[in-house]
Formats: sequence, structure tokens, C-alpha cells
Amino acid sequence: MSEHRAAIPLDECDPAEVTSRIRPSRGAPGHVVFVGTGLGGPLRLTLAGLQTIADADVLVLSPELSPDLLGEPEVSCDPDAPVLLAAVDPDLDKVAQLAMAGFSVAWLVAGDPMIDGEAEPLAVGLVDRGCRLDVVPGLPKATLALTASGISDGNRLWWMTRDPELAEVPPNIMALLQADQVAELARQARDRGLPTDMPALVTVNYASSAQRSIETTLGGLAQAAEDCDGRSLAVVVGEAARRDPRLNWYESKPLFGWQVLVPRTKGLPGAIERRLEHHGAIPVQMATISVQPPRNPQPMERAIQGLVDGRFQWVIFNSANSVRAVTERLALLGLDSRAFSGLRIAAVGADTVEALNNWGISPDLVPEGEQRGEALAAEFPAFDDLLDPINRILIPRAEIAVDALVTSVNELGWEVEEVIAHRTVRAAPPPAEIRDAIKGGRFDAVVFSSASTVRNMVGIAGKPHAATVVAAVGPATVASCEEHGLRVDVVPEHPNLVELVDALAEFADARRQDLIAGGEPVRRPSQRTRRRK
Repeated sequence: MSEHRAAIPLDECDPAEVTSRIRPSRGAPGHVVFVGTGLGGPLRLTLAGLQTIADADVLVLSPELSPDLLGEPEVSCDPDAPVLLAAVDPDLDKVAQLAMAGFSVAWLVAGDPMIDGEAEPLAVGLVDRGCRLDVVPGLPKATLALTASGISDGNRLWWMTRDPELAEVPPNIMALLQADQVAELARQARDRGLPTDMPALVTVNYASSAQRSIETTLGGLAQAAEDCDGRSLAVVVGEAARRDPRLNWYESKPLFGWQVLVPRTKGLPGAIERRLEHHGAIPVQMATISVQPPRNPQPMERAIQGLVDGRFQWVIFNSANSVRAVTERLALLGLDSRAFSGLRIAAVGADTVEALNNWGISPDLVPEGEQRGEALAAEFPAFDDLLDPINRILIPRAEIAVDALVTSVNELGWEVEEVIAHRTVRAAPPPAEIRDAIKGGRFDAVVFSSASTVRNMVGIAGKPHAATVVAAVGPATVASCEEHGLRVDVVPEHPNLVELVDALAEFADARRQDLIAGGEPVRRPSQRTRRRK
């Protein structure tokens, strides 16, 4: 969740204070919308759920959900909307007061509000208090568990339960249970005549990147659940548990179960993390750089005013951070992408281009091949006093200078105005357990998105273990890795964050095929390290 959004316990909320600070979006009464979030990730939200969150005046989160969900780049919400954390037995009077005052309250729950049942008692209590209700369906937990386990329902008959006690014996049983309930489920099924050799499937951490499926029988069900430490399990008993291995799509993703370290700039959207999750990995963020405003903001303010006043012919962006620094300043002035009208824009780097595109701007010049300032300078046009009405160029940059680019553009006849748009500061060292995991080889891979992330990670946390797969986004990052004695295993064809993760996935898939061809068990890099020890 972005740092300016503070979440407070619902029971500590003062509805009168909220009413005095925020104007309701509609005349009284408002309403409460229960929004199903699946298992809580942004990619499990429906479009209707995302729109409801964006439109809400007040957001309430069930205890099962993390406030970090609202900070994901795919989730947009009113920055002034209070975020309230509900307890197991929440104070419904406070929610009713907000709704009756005209506020639109979005109450986010895990799974589906009705099928998984969390919203039922809450909804009844709110209706009794005079509230209007709405419900946005979500992906039910049982549906997610079956689909992620690769089980095809077809026309089978099911008994779905959260209770290990069986009232009857159906052809197939599907239960979402704690591990210590599984033995009772197995006993009930045997007592009602189901054979001990009937197929069974236990899925631990279902529909997450830590999912693990155990194929067993009814007789071995209790033993299979013994090592699962009270965690939530999806248990299937019956012929449905005899799944087609070709449908085990989820656990066969190329990076499935890989713990991947992502050194990154603090506070940036998680494009790398989202792509890693797409390939089945478990991303672990580690802040290596903190982006801060310039010590003296006045030069930046003058440059922004000059940009608006038409003092420049070109603006050159050499990082996504510079784009964000400029666009955030324009937004504070109430301006949008139209402030760049009449300007020509040059950009270095795929992430810089993406940051511009997010603001509705397509750059006029991006160097081909290697994305470095020198490559841009080689393609930059010379100043022509007949064709170019203005000879000034603005380069918003980090505190570290880009003298080579400035010198080259000056030699082409342009007058360059550099301005410090932001400062990059090395972040504090990560917790001891992260540092130990890095050095001990407990991460399967690390992805470096810039040369500075290499320098800063090594500086604050040390070098990754030799068994850890190292992926670097481009030549400058590779050079920084080699400078610090790191072997680079993966480099994408084009220096782009999405292609970086995709290249890592291709590497993992090829590695898996090589292990199979050599008759070796398929283990992740971190597992092979532990085995050697």
C-alpha cells in the first residue's frame, strides 16, 4: 500500500470524523458493497470488483486480506478513502453509520462473499440496521483450489464441505480443511464404506505459488496431511482425484515454487513481481535504492515552469524515475500530458518508455539496440537553425551526472539545461534472515534490473550464493555483475523487465528438461544447495 494511505482498525474509526473530513459521494443513504477478492491477489479480482474499489468512499478489509492489496498497480482507489481493517467480530454500527450518511462502502472479503459465506452474517446485520446492500461476486476458494490442482469437474457429483463430518457418501468429496481435520474426514469416509484404495489428492497452499499437491489414497490421507502443520488444505477423495497429469498446468509453470529475490527501488510498481507470479515464482522484494526529492527543489520548479512556458524544444528522459519526478510535479500543478504539447521527447530504456506511455506520451526518439545515453547521442539530430525554432534541451536527471550525453548533445549545437529531478539513496540493509538467505543459497534466483541494484544489493546484503541463478537486464547490468564477481546466467535479447523475467522462465524450463534427460530429479537451485550440504 502506498505510504500516504494509513489503515486503521474499524472498531477505532470515528464515523463523525470521517463525515467531517470527506464528503459523501451520494445523498443518504449510501450502501455497502461486498466485493469478492478470490484469494486476495490483484489478478484474482474481477473487473467489477476493481471498479467498485475505485468508486468507493470507504474501504473495509476482512481480517484475511492484507492492506498491501490496495497498493498494487492494478488496483486504483480514491487516495482520500479511509481504509478500515475489520476484526473477526466487527462493529457493524460504525459501518452502518457511514452508509446511512451517504458513503459508498466497499467491504472486501476473501473468496466469494456468498459461496464462501463470510459476508452472510455481516450482510444480515447491516440490513437489520437499515443499510442497502450490493454484492460483487468473486472466485470461490473451492473453485480456485480445484482449478489450480488441475482437476476437471465435468459432470461429476460433488460433496463440498468445510466440516470433516460426512452426512452421506457422495461419488466425490471436496473439502477445504485444516490439516488436523483430515484424519477425521478419512475416518468418516471409511466408516461409510469407501474403500481405502480410493484415489485422494491433498493440495497444500492451494492456488498460491507455494502450492504442493500430494497424490495418495483414502487410506494414506491422514499420513499425507500429517506434515502440513495445521495449514489450510484442499482435499479431494474419489475418482476425480485421479487427475490427468497433462492438466497439472499450475504446478508445471517454469518457475513454479522458485523463490526469486527482486532488488528494486523502494516504492516502484511491481512489474517484475507480477511477471514472476505469472510464471509461478514467489517474488521476494528487497529495497536497494530509495528515490528522494532533490535537496534544492527550486531549479526543478523553474525547469517545470520553463517546460510549460515553451522554453525547450526537446526533453530527454534517461530513467523512469526522472519521468515520474516530472509528471508528479506537473500533476501537483493540475496539469496532464498536454503540458508536453509541442515538445519532442527522447527516452533511454524500455522502463522509461513504459513510464511515458503510462502518462499517454509516445517518445519521438528511442535509440535502437543498447539502451544507453551514448546510443541516444549517436542518433540525436543536430540543431538546425532553419528548422528548429528553439535550441534548448531539458534533461531531468538523478544527482549523478550524465556528462557524456550532455557533451555529445552540446557538440550537436544544442544548449542543454540539466536539472536534478531526484536523488537515489542506498536503502538500509534488509533483515538478517534475508541476508542469510542470500548468502546461504536459499533463493533460487535473483533478477537485477539495473547496474545500481547490483552495486547496492552487494553493498547492503552481500553477494548471492554461487548456486543462485543470476538474471541481468542488459549489458550495463551484466558489466556491474561481473565487476562484483557474479556469474550471469540469464540476459534477455532486449533490455526490458518483462523480457528479463521471460528469459529466466525459459532458462528454468531448459534446465528442467536437461535434468530430466540426464535422469536426475528435478530440484530447484536452492534445493540442490541444501542437498549438497
